[in-house]
Amino acid sequence: MARVLRMPEVAANATEAVLAEWLVGENAEFAALDTIATVETEKALVDVEAEDAGVVLKTLVPPGALVEVGAPIAVLGVPGEAAGDLDAVLAELGVAEPVEHVVPERRSVPDPVVEVRGAPAPSLETTPQNGRIFASPLARKLARLAEIPVEQIAGTGPRGRILRRDVEAAVAARPVVEPVETPAPTQGGRPVVEPVETPHSRLRRAIASRLVESKQTAPHFYLRATVRADRLVALRAELNEGAETRVSLNDLVVKAVAAAHARVPEMNVVWTPDAVRSFSSVDVAVAVATDRGLVTPVLRDVTSLTVSAVAAKVQDLATRAREGRLKQDELEGGTISVTNLGMYGVEEFAAIINPPHAAILAVGAVRDEPVVEDGAVVPGQVMTVTLSVDHRPVDGVVAARWLAALVDLLEHPTRILA
Repeated sequence: MARVLRMPEVAANATEAVLAEWLVGENAEFAALDTIATVETEKALVDVEAEDAGVVLKTLVPPGALVEVGAPIAVLGVPGEAAGDLDAVLAELGVAEPVEHVVPERRSVPDPVVEVRGAPAPSLETTPQNGRIFASPLARKLARLAEIPVEQIAGTGPRGRILRRDVEAAVAARPVVEPVETPAPTQGGRPVVEPVETPHSRLRRAIASRLVESKQTAPHFYLRATVRADRLVALRAELNEGAETRVSLNDLVVKAVAAAHARVPEMNVVWTPDAVRSFSSVDVAVAVATDRGLVTPVLRDVTSLTVSAVAAKVQDLATRAREGRLKQDELEGGTISVTNLGMYGVEEFAAIINPPHAAILAVGAVRDEPVVEDGAVVPGQVMTVTLSVDHRPVDGVVAARWLAALVDLLEHPTRILA
């Protein structure tokens, strides 16, 4: 019996997602738990799995379509079922109109100054019923992008409803225009260089929203410490001698962060509206810069991993993050993030907490400085770390104990390996 497959809510509070790819084509059968399609959120790709065996009778949206959560994306049947009269099936399932879609991140380019030549185009105005213009949300969005008032578009849907095809027809019916050459604006005798605007991507909007939420709702406080990094640098060099998987200083820091959580479990928490939630497993998020923006994939149960295993997992997550192939569950969970700008020569910085985490550790560059050792000034290697903490679930004393534990582990790095 035919049934509708709808766009799932692949991320908490998501209202829309992109249908990235169909992995099962029309009239192709699938087994239970097979992946039918891949859906893209702001940060990850999510597989849509089949609950039961069946066949794809009809796909309702193409790859690349931006679809509202809950909207129909396909018609499925039981194994062996034929498509038959799809129009009748769609009507019976309550999907009477064609499913509309847009390609995400469509760029709106302003039109140049133009002079219309020739006869004016025929009017597209339509008379609204009882003063109301019937138009689908997608049609209104496309009309807004095309800068065409919906009142000037003739609807061909039921009761004159304006559909996507009507907006496309109105765009195609625009009169032929030719640009008017205007002198370039000048200021003080010099040409004015206009700024270049890059429209916000879905990921950039998501990052902005979460960071604003964090700064507005999480009362941040900051603790800084300077770490003697000589032994840490030496241990990294020793671990990498002849090793297949290269270990970075950041991998050692991630492992030390997990060990500090084990020493001070009061830091392994998150704030919820009703309670402070504590965890027994230590999951650590690692900030990864990509061309699309910053993402923070999560390493699970870091205390149980060797340093080389941490290095391998971080490399894998970072590679797939830059390729946009992370899964949604790889971006969820954890109580603390690690972000490192040391490779860019940044000595010290403070980071914004990644909600709902309780803290984020900002790691600066290892630098050569004179240090005091046994009353004498000697050359040494130091590194500054800055801990940003949400004061709601974590008190200052707890954070100070945790930072002291971290410094001890980084300055005696063989303890990280224990």
